[in-house]
Order: sequence, then structure tokens, then C-alpha cells
Amino acid sequence: MRMKPYVIVHTHTSLDGKINSMKLPEFYSASQQYQEIALHPDTQVLDIKGYLNGRVTTDDNMTHYQKPELDENAEAVPAGDYIVNDHADMYYVSIDPSGRLGWTVNAVDYGKRHAHIIEVLTERASNAYKAFLRKMKISYIIAGKDTLDNELVLDKLYTLFHMDRIMIGGGGTLNWAFLQNGLVDEVSIVMAPIANGDPDMPTLFMAKEPLSQIAPMSFSLMDVKPLKDSTVWLRYKVNKE
Repeated sequence: MRMKPYVIVHTHTSLDGKINSMKLPEFYSASQQYQEIALHPDTQVLDIKGYLNGRVTTDDNMTHYQKPELDENAEAVPAGDYIVNDHADMYYVSIDPSGRLGWTVNAVDYGKRHAHIIEVLTERASNAYKAFLRKMKISYIIAGKDTLDNELVLDKLYTLFHMDRIMIGGGGTLNWAFLQNGLVDEVSIVMAPIANGDPDMPTLFMAKEPLSQIAPMSFSLMDVKPLKDSTVWLRYKVNKE
């Protein structure tokens, strides 16, 4: 039987559901409050052990589209997962199915939390990329052959790294895929009083074949709180059939 942590999709959005940066003071205020709720050691209330982002979100915020330094002639690495640190206080988990992120460090600081990096790969990731991660002392888990097995991802994070509560921070494609798989327990939205109406900007939830489909889902309100600068914090339970 597979196990899983308690999973929270936690992000900050505009009134029209956008998740990308807008050059407005209200955006930066909401972003700061989003971090304080989830990650700041003195103010966090979500009590998470890890936060999980997709490859594009990681490249946008962490690796900045740096190419990994690969040795195509590296010796074959042992099969299976590679665990460097299984008792860290916090983990940054990056979904990177084919192995593309060019890390230059094995831990990151975000929201004043020091987090050890875990890469989530499929069997499509090359031996050279896995050797690169081992050289960098970055843990990785294999979860799926050609496509990602999200249920297996959560099972391994729970059993190998002892994560009982984690946050998914996007992007929208990742958020929606985990929701449609029935793996999300709560949706937490820090909503800023801003909007831009851009139909092409990424939103909180985005269906993408073959990872997920367009289909309705419903939620039940758990709590709502007004925050600083007209920001609102909404918490919803996911209605599961």
C-alpha cells in the first residue's frame, strides 16, 4: 500500500488567478505574506517538511536556465534512488522528469528556510544526468518510466524522506495534475488585489494533455482571513468523490 503526506497547494495569485509576477506593490506584499505563512521559521503555520515545484518554476526562480555540466562518459550509476540526506529539516523538491535542471548548489534558501534539494526523475533521465546529481550531492528519486507517477512521488517522499506534510507551489500544470490524481488535500490561496486580464499568463490551475484534462472540480471553504494591503488568505478542502 502506497503512503502519502498531507498535500497543500499553496500559492499567491491575482484576482484573475494569475501566478506570475506583476510590478505592483500589492503583488510584492502578497508574495511576502505567502512566504511568511508557509516558510518563514517564525511565522509559518502550514508546518510543511518540503515544497514541490515543477521544472519551469524551478528554472524561473532557482536555476535560471543554466545547463547542467554533464559527463557523457561517466561510469554507470547504481540503479534506483539516490539519497544524500534523509533527515533534513526542509526539502526543495523539483519535478524534472527527463533531467534538465542545471544546479550549481545542493541546497537553497527560500523564505528564510534552508532546504536540501531532491530531484524527481523518470527513467528517461540519462546516466550522465544522474551522475551529475551524484557529483553535486543532490538526492534524486525515480518515479515512472516515460511519464511521472505522481502517487509514487508522494509515497517516496513520505517513506524515504519522512515528509508528513508538503506544499506544492506550482506551476499551474503541476498543481492541476496532482489535483486530478486525487492527491491534494487542501488548496491555500494568498490573493492579491491586482489583475491584468492577460489571457496568456499562467494561472493557478492549467490542464495539459496527457498529464491532466479539462474537467470540473469542487472545493469546500475551510477558512478565510484578511491580510495586509487588502490581501486575502483563502483555504479550501478538496472535495473528493
